[in-house]
Amino acid sequence: NETKHSWTFLSNYSHVLICLSRDPTLTMRETAQQVGITERAVQRIVRELIESGVLEAKKQGRRNVYHVHLDTALRHPLESSRTVGDLLKAVEQ
Repeated sequence: NETKHSWTFLSNYSHVLICLSRDPTLTMRETAQQVGITERAVQRIVRELIESGVLEAKKQGRRNVYHVHLDTALRHPLESSRTVGDLLKAVEQ
């Protein structure tokens, strides 16, 4: 008897970052499929992450290759002493 939950501990922002740190060449569509959100939502999240300096996109041929700035501090005051790298390391273990 499997129960479905409508929430997760990590946000879609975290999920997008996890995907792009694992495979920096993922397309928006591929990322959307893995996270379980729309491609438009991924585009918005990626744009916001780039604008905030967490993520960088470099054109390589017809695709973007993403680089996560691991030393960026997390934004919420409760975890501001931790970095994006700390978060990614914690979920990779």
